[in-house]
Amino acid sequence: MSTVASRGPFRIDDVAFDDAADALLAVRETVFVLEQNVPLEEERDALDPQCRHVVARDRGGAAIGTGRLVPPRDGDAPACIGRMAVLREWRGAGVGDAMLQALLRQARQQGWNDIALNAQVSAQSFYARHGFVPVGERFVEAGIGHQAMRRRIDRPQAIDGRDAAIAVTAGLIRQARRKLCVYSRELDPGLLDAPRVLEAMRDLCTRGAGIQVQVLLQDAATPQRALAPLLALAQRLPSVIAFREVADPVDRGYPSAYLANDDGGYYFRPLGHRLEGEAETGAGGRARQLAEQFRPVWERSRPCSEYRALGL
Repeated sequence: MSTVASRGPFRIDDVAFDDAADALLAVRETVFVLEQNVPLEEERDALDPQCRHVVARDRGGAAIGTGRLVPPRDGDAPACIGRMAVLREWRGAGVGDAMLQALLRQARQQGWNDIALNAQVSAQSFYARHGFVPVGERFVEAGIGHQAMRRRIDRPQAIDGRDAAIAVTAGLIRQARRKLCVYSRELDPGLLDAPRVLEAMRDLCTRGAGIQVQVLLQDAATPQRALAPLLALAQRLPSVIAFREVADPVDRGYPSAYLANDDGGYYFRPLGHRLEGEAETGAGGRARQLAEQFRPVWERSRPCSEYRALGL
């Protein structure tokens, strides 16, 4: 056993199943079997001894969370993260984030760069915040709705459809600490007006003092005519969300679109009228590069003062 992270009231340990089976299974039984009514025979399987496990413990050493990493079954298959469980009284304290980061660290150390998981639908936004994107249709497992998700940890994640674009955009918004930069052609209908994205934006903007969202548009009139939902949110939070429209002809010819936060996350689309692109959540250099590219364009662009009087 080794401690890989210590965060105030809890710590994360790498453990072998045989050494910590009682603690791991006790947490999983509490969450999956007693709380979520998953049959015990479905919660237990023969993979546990083959997996790499983490356990979160409180200051007294009691287990409060678990997760496991299943090795790839062959050279082309992904490694799989699963059995992520946190006791109810510890949810929202960062335990799940710390365990997931520890499992991704183990995967990186083993050279397992393709990671898959089946997220409960209620936890999909949590995994999206860590760079996982949905793959395929939702399905039911043990009576609970699930979404298959996937992430590369050795290179940017390819985004190739609307569902993935919405998931990664919402995740990057939630990942932001205090600042978010958005460069868009006309506020991306179908993306920036998606309910999950608007919910993430609302949560960010009402998180506390010092939040700053800057949205740079090439065409400010189109979202105004369409009464884009993000404009209504901005009217309620004018000190948090600001819009500008590019004025320089050189800027108007820029073909791409992107979103970058201040915690190393970005989503870049080479062609701004399409959703296909790439995204990462732990790429501080690339995120800073996009933010630095954004800043001078923002400074020479005009404020969209007309948005303040929309009467939405």
